[in-house]
Amino acid sequence: MKSFENQTETSPIPTQSQTAFAVQTQTAASAQTKTQNQTEQDRSQASEMVTDRTNVKPKEQANELLFLTPIFHEKIWGGRDLETNFGYTVPDGPVGECWAISAHPNGDCIIANGPYKGMRLSEVWKKASQLFVNPQGAESVSTEELALQHQKEPFPLLVKIIDAHEKLSIQVHPDDAYAAKHENGSLGKRECWYILAAEPGSTIIVGQKTHSKEEFQRLMEAGAWHEILNEIPLAAGDFFQIDPGTVHAIKGGTMVLETQQSSDVTYRLYDYDRVDAEGKKRPLHIQQSLETIDFAAPIPTTAHPDLSKPGLHLLEKNETYTVYHLSLSEADSEKNAFVVHNEHPFLCLSVIEGEGIMTAKEETVAIKKGDHFICPGLVEELSFSGAMQLIISHP
Repeated sequence: MKSFENQTETSPIPTQSQTAFAVQTQTAASAQTKTQNQTEQDRSQASEMVTDRTNVKPKEQANELLFLTPIFHEKIWGGRDLETNFGYTVPDGPVGECWAISAHPNGDCIIANGPYKGMRLSEVWKKASQLFVNPQGAESVSTEELALQHQKEPFPLLVKIIDAHEKLSIQVHPDDAYAAKHENGSLGKRECWYILAAEPGSTIIVGQKTHSKEEFQRLMEAGAWHEILNEIPLAAGDFFQIDPGTVHAIKGGTMVLETQQSSDVTYRLYDYDRVDAEGKKRPLHIQQSLETIDFAAPIPTTAHPDLSKPGLHLLEKNETYTVYHLSLSEADSEKNAFVVHNEHPFLCLSVIEGEGIMTAKEETVAIKKGDHFICPGLVEELSFSGAMQLIISHP
């Protein structure tokens, strides 16, 4: 079996028979007792999670793809393109973000299909943890230990679509260490952008040109943002990796598919002095930003990945996530299919253009632009055919 990373060619469509898919203690002894008691409590809760589940047959648990219902967030800079471009039913007002695959407390998506329908993704992550396991090591993983791990660690990724009708604030995100210390144990925020749409002549801010906190602060206080910010052109199909500590801002007239850590920590440096509907400015986070910016980072440039050929294209691979673009141009589903082999605990998939069909083991489903779903680790193979584009990621 070829690895997911190396699968880049088309293959004949498989037949049905071929497609099997703490309060400080007074003594060390009392501290040890407390630790033991907490461990037993965690194990007890994990055991309850394993048994406190819907009555789902093991085969269904292994085969089920998890389609999600997006959650929408109103933003001062948002628009209505999530409705017009993707056909979503969105709330009134300026809607800036579609949280498409998320188990974060600020936007926990609901499962839309199958035996887990109606459950939040965070619930499934904890109560059906055996779904999210590397298929090659599935038999060696204890269900109880996996549930215990998922109780302590959140679902790691968040996939969103950003509709920047107006420009976003100039901002920066912390890394894991800073966020854990200053943001109640939160994950940091590493993210990346695949540009879905951009108005002609659009630019984006990625990185900054100063070399020290003192230089940055001096220019910022003078309002000399043009001397600070690295502004570069962009077009649909461009890709940007935004590491923690990178100053950045998406500008108006841009739509982005963002893959990121499951975090909602943003530090604003400047918000153009705009006010909300109540006449209030949004808060800035100058101290946190200056402590977070990586002044040694190289200045990024525009990334133009070559996506002209059909197939799977690697966009980014780092310690947090790996992201691919899958492009299919053949509308005749009887001719060819592209087979993706899954060797990871799960895959996040978003259809960003077109439509087609997907086969997972014995089940074939129609998918279209705007669909977002998770392929559990125990589904080892997905077959796609149609004329469409997807963004696929895994931790």
